[in-house]
Amino acid sequence: MKNKILWFIIFALLVIAIVVASIFINKKGTEVIQGESKQTNIINENNESKEEESMNVIKVNDSTFEQEVLNSNIPVLIDFYADWCGPCKMLSPTVDEVASENDDIKVVKIDVDESQEVAIKYQIMSIPTLVVIKNGKEVNRSVGVIDKEEILSMIK
Repeated sequence: MKNKILWFIIFALLVIAIVVASIFINKKGTEVIQGESKQTNIINENNESKEEESMNVIKVNDSTFEQEVLNSNIPVLIDFYADWCGPCKMLSPTVDEVASENDDIKVVKIDVDESQEVAIKYQIMSIPTLVVIKNGKEVNRSVGVIDKEEILSMIK
């Protein structure tokens, strides 16, 4: 009889230990997830501030396209992109750099998901696509990620 009681006590202690351990693990897991969430928010805030830094790039949509691009008296570099596009994210800093270093051109970005009318008009089949417009007419185009020198040679 004493053996059965002893085994029962050992079994009960084991169950209690497992429950306590699982509570501890859940609590630690929640803290890790919350910590990652805080880190993600910091990363998102940093990305948003980087986007805001690029003051020389104008976001254009279907309704502002004609005014900002077709009626421009200086050459316009259009960056057709989407937020979900990895190569677009790779090209974006280069486009921003070109915009900040060249006052003689206008640089605009068009989100193809938000401005489908313009994307269809210019037959954008892949992104990123860069298009150069001079005097309201397309004069050059590039599809994919290219370096700064290639972008500058497209414009000149």
